[in-house]
Amino acid sequence: MRDAFMSLYLYNTLTRQKEEFKPRDPAHVAMYVCGPNLYGPAHIGHALSYITFDTLKRYLQFRGYGVKHVQNFTDIEDRIIETAQRENTTIHALAEKYIARFLQEMDSLNIQRADAYPRATEAVPTIIKMTLGLIEKGMAYELDGDVYFRVRADEDYGKLAHRTLDEMEAGARVAVDERKNDPMDFALWKASKPGEPAWDSPWGPGRPGWHIECSAMNLNEHGEQIDIHGGGQDVLFPHHENEIAQSESYTGKQFSRYWIHNALLHLPGQEKMTRHLGGLVLIPDALSRHSSDAIRAFILGTHYRSPLAWTEEGIDAAERGLERLRAAVKDSIAPSGETNSALADGATQAREKFIAMMDDDLNTAGALGVLYDLAREINRARGEGADAQILAPAQATLKELAGVLGLTLQEPQRAVSDADAEKINALLTERNALRAAKKYADADRVRKQLADLGIEIADSAQGTTWKKIR
Repeated sequence: MRDAFMSLYLYNTLTRQKEEFKPRDPAHVAMYVCGPNLYGPAHIGHALSYITFDTLKRYLQFRGYGVKHVQNFTDIEDRIIETAQRENTTIHALAEKYIARFLQEMDSLNIQRADAYPRATEAVPTIIKMTLGLIEKGMAYELDGDVYFRVRADEDYGKLAHRTLDEMEAGARVAVDERKNDPMDFALWKASKPGEPAWDSPWGPGRPGWHIECSAMNLNEHGEQIDIHGGGQDVLFPHHENEIAQSESYTGKQFSRYWIHNALLHLPGQEKMTRHLGGLVLIPDALSRHSSDAIRAFILGTHYRSPLAWTEEGIDAAERGLERLRAAVKDSIAPSGETNSALADGATQAREKFIAMMDDDLNTAGALGVLYDLAREINRARGEGADAQILAPAQATLKELAGVLGLTLQEPQRAVSDADAEKINALLTERNALRAAKKYADADRVRKQLADLGIEIADSAQGTTWKKIR
């Protein structure tokens, strides 16, 4: 399938340019995406990143690549320990709670599950092995049970951030530790403090540093080299920079061929959405007001490398656009075979335009525009009397391409409590009685009450139906 297309180009943070995507093995593209830190619930800013890389994975598969997608769970880290102590629980119980919540929320956003979800605590033996290897190579040193990576021994340090070590040191918030050889040296292993989780090691009881965790989990799941490493711009430095340093110093090989970073989501007036600074939109709250398709379309309507402000108006606009797509595929049937209709030809051209957009560094905004154009042609043809068989090829194409973006095109469903459902049904009964009595003005007032509750009603020969739309 790949040979039928032009080449896919992705922006590589490492080289600061778009590059043709050439994986080591097209049948087994190795992709690693940094997962959540399990000290609290995920928010819609996290969702932006995972929707981005879910779309990349879907598109790679659409293009005929085999993909192994690995996403880690950080289940041992300073903030996890602090939160577990504050809540009088264990890091394991805390992690289990937020893993279950995270997976359910990702499912609700139609984000495909990764092929593997390694946990940092499961990678401790590999972390110790890598740390020993870095000490043997002179790239790390031990101090009182702590082990630090020696950044000035790595001539390439800073190549991802495109800054010199001195520039990074000047702008970094580095905890003062007079024992370290250099203020920028970072921990591979930390000696345990009283009451903290600990593992035995050659340097005494301790736990991993944050950065070495991802390197070890990558090594366990993918081996020494991967094709794509993804994450948000907020972890480019120091986390990803340190991953490169320790992985390449340990193996002597290029770690990841392509580094892909999404820009960040923020509320108007904020720089970014982050748990420890507040100002969050939690995923269940967003899903209580908007369909998963609308959230995805809103996020994908802006290029993944451009910052995005979360606004209710923007998501409502995305929902209105989706209504056109849903109308276009309504009552669709399976195509029966070849057709020479102009609409089918337009669908073929739309598919080519969609691919061209996505091949240009995952231009999802342009790809969505192609879908809206195709939907307009389908809706126009339907309005002009085209039968189901004429519409079918274009509708099939629209559904296929929407699926590449993770859009279901299903009517949005909103949860309604039993008490609300009872109230809605009572109002419907009252409205229908008023209509039967030909008191249409009073019936319209009841209809407005329902609309104010976010209820849309539809009358037909079979009766009146309703659905919650907001």
